[in-house]
Amino acid sequence: MKKLVGHGWLLTLALALGLTPALALWPAPSTAADQSIAADPVKAPITVFAAASLTNVLQEVGDAFTKETSIPVRFTFAASSALARQIENGSPADIFFSADLEWMDYLQTRNLIQPGTRHDVLGNRLVLIAPADSPLELEIEAHFPLLAALGKGRLSTGDPDSVPVGRYAREALGKLGVWDEIMDRLIRADSVRSALAFVDRGEAPLGIVYETDALIDKNVRMVGVFPAASHQPIVYPIALTGTARADAARFVAYVRGPAAAATFKAYGFTPLR
Repeated sequence: MKKLVGHGWLLTLALALGLTPALALWPAPSTAADQSIAADPVKAPITVFAAASLTNVLQEVGDAFTKETSIPVRFTFAASSALARQIENGSPADIFFSADLEWMDYLQTRNLIQPGTRHDVLGNRLVLIAPADSPLELEIEAHFPLLAALGKGRLSTGDPDSVPVGRYAREALGKLGVWDEIMDRLIRADSVRSALAFVDRGEAPLGIVYETDALIDKNVRMVGVFPAASHQPIVYPIALTGTARADAARFVAYVRGPAAAATFKAYGFTPLR
């Protein structure tokens, strides 16, 4: 019998078993990117778990970082609460970029981040939004008529029990003396982008999101900004996870650098230096 070479033995075996050649177990063709990563493992993507409110700006920052370093970045965007729990449950991530300090603290107390790599990077503002064509005018102050402004509708924001924007909203509305009257009228969204979408689609007459979210959606407008004293400062910390690859630190350094700061400013964030 002649010696079978290459994949010929697979085809011969498939025919002998009465299978069509298409059912033979051919290996999937590899792409040029796959071959490049296999030849140079450093080109495997850095995995970043980041708050949903960072979606647009981080994609731009990530592209710029990759262009400069040739290291690709892969993002997972969701509520900080969901991402922190995924990391706790073993989901592979090199970097956690949270929309509040509490969820970073949550991982730090469980020894799931590297404390020495933790930095506060950005600030934001809390705003009340309405559909772009809404004529509503409200001044956000103590005991302002939020319930009356809702009419028969509901207020969209993140779930106050877990999602950072919802926590800020509950604190602000509490200090302004209107939380008790509207707490049963909430749409408890699973992320700030979900809360934004309810107002964008006209399914909620009002919502509470971050200023940066309102700025990227032409279908909503800002009714007003919550007083800074009405809630804890909105701070976005970043840190390497306990299982981070070594070169992930380069992305953290880039995020804290001047090029990224200019991009963050363009999207309405306040870089913290």
